[in-house]
Amino acid sequence: MTRRAFDRDHALAIALREFWTHGYETTSIASLTKAMGINPPSLYAAFGDKRRLFDEAVELYLRTHATGLRPAADAGTAIGRLLRDLAADYADPAHPPGCLIISAATNCAPGSEEVLAAMRAMREATKASLAARVREDIEAGLLAQGVDPEAVATFYAAVIQGMNQQARDGAGRKALEGVADAAMLAWPALTAG
Repeated sequence: MTRRAFDRDHALAIALREFWTHGYETTSIASLTKAMGINPPSLYAAFGDKRRLFDEAVELYLRTHATGLRPAADAGTAIGRLLRDLAADYADPAHPPGCLIISAATNCAPGSEEVLAAMRAMREATKASLAARVREDIEAGLLAQGVDPEAVATFYAAVIQGMNQQARDGAGRKALEGVADAAMLAWPALTAG
């Protein structure tokens, strides 16, 4: 009888799905090993511990699923495209709904503060990229000097987080695109300066 070889990449993809579906805190070693079809010693040998496995799963997520701003003539177009891209991604039936970075660390117990802080830092980096894109338009004279890039970024970050939760609650792509389109109706008021 030949022993089946351990496929680390496949196991990591399964772990990503587990963390994405259930979050960091509620995904147990037992549920991970059951989903991967391995025993705990194999998990520890391959990935170290749950936290290191989660970190690798996040890296895989960022390489394969993360959606960011695409080049566009202006910030409004870039942000509008991002929201529509996220609507498609968050509702894609090929993977769990929503965004791992937004949902994975919403209910962390004491001892998981580092995970919570890491996910918050990634969300803050996204918000900073939105503010930077708005700032570019202000510096280029496309938006008024009085526009508050951080306020605009915070508004659209809140929209993105809301779209994530709506997707996790079952909203489909069309509904999420409706949210994206409605959010862009606020653009003129947010950027009136």
